[in-house]
Amino acid sequence: MSRVSVQALQVKMGSVPILENLDLDVREGEFLVLLGPSGCGKSTLLHSIAGLLEADSGRIDIGGQDVTWADPKDRSIGMVFQSYALYPTMNVERNMSFGLRINGVPKREIAQRVGRAAAMLHLSELLDRKPSQLSGGQRQRVAIGRALVREAKVFLFDEPLSNLDAKLRAELRRELKQLHQEIGSTMIYVTHDQVEAMTLAHRVAVMRGGKIQQIDTPSAVYSRPANMFVAGFLGSPSMNFIEGELRVDASGAAFFERLPLLVPMEGCGFSVPRANGRDVVLGIRPEHITLDAGVGASGQGQVTLVEPMGSHVVVWVSLQGRDVSVTMPVGEEPMVGQRVGLRIDASRASLFDAETQQRL
Repeated sequence: MSRVSVQALQVKMGSVPILENLDLDVREGEFLVLLGPSGCGKSTLLHSIAGLLEADSGRIDIGGQDVTWADPKDRSIGMVFQSYALYPTMNVERNMSFGLRINGVPKREIAQRVGRAAAMLHLSELLDRKPSQLSGGQRQRVAIGRALVREAKVFLFDEPLSNLDAKLRAELRRELKQLHQEIGSTMIYVTHDQVEAMTLAHRVAVMRGGKIQQIDTPSAVYSRPANMFVAGFLGSPSMNFIEGELRVDASGAAFFERLPLLVPMEGCGFSVPRANGRDVVLGIRPEHITLDAGVGASGQGQVTLVEPMGSHVVVWVSLQGRDVSVTMPVGEEPMVGQRVGLRIDASRASLFDAETQQRL
């Protein structure tokens, strides 16, 4: 396992910049997930680390060695793509060992490496089968095994589970996490699926427009997003955003105000001075709102929709034309059309500047 360092990386497609002065430090043995929507530059960054795309400027180090201009074969990486890219005429064993054979690795060592990887990935009984005889999940395991037998310093995954159905994705996601726990190698994983990011990563780097918006642990990114993009990208349903004003009274106490809401913000930590009358956006996740008809409610609204989700229910409440989502246990949901009070947990809330969209 090795550390990966990216410094001031710039990559262009023609005259269009895709990555601009991007810095990234991946710790030794870390499972880092690059998360973001399509076109944000996450695959471009991964392919640049792999040497599949040439950098216009900047530097890439793997294991303390400058590999910015090195060929992919000289970077000691193992890569797994979205498509399985298996040779249809070769069986599983031959697919997994192909790279080792062309590099002249001794047969005994090839057999040991393939056997070890096959055991980890539950492929030992499938080594004689052709790809056409395998399920989608098994084919992707073979593709992962092909990377593992290289015994690379760093493993790169480019949305490897996106072609699988939901059940297979969940199974392979669990197996990937267990695999990382077993081998402890440095892994960089690209996805647009927030569930994969939250469950797999030691740290998540959320990307937008070729830049990293925030990099931190999954829990920190979820609970203290750096800006409204990060806040809205994570969570299902996504974070509620309510525009309003910050009010600071004579005692210095801060309140978020947007009629009919009045929310004391004393439990919300501020990293900048509080300014009375500042235009702000209150961000609150659905699980941090409770329905309360009592005097402790922050405001009142009308239920417009109830969505059963199996393990819980999502209730949509209209606050003067603004729909707010609330998650609650099954069996406790109100009726559509009912008037309800909302109690907001300010200690779990995020407050953003309305203009810059940055966290306050």
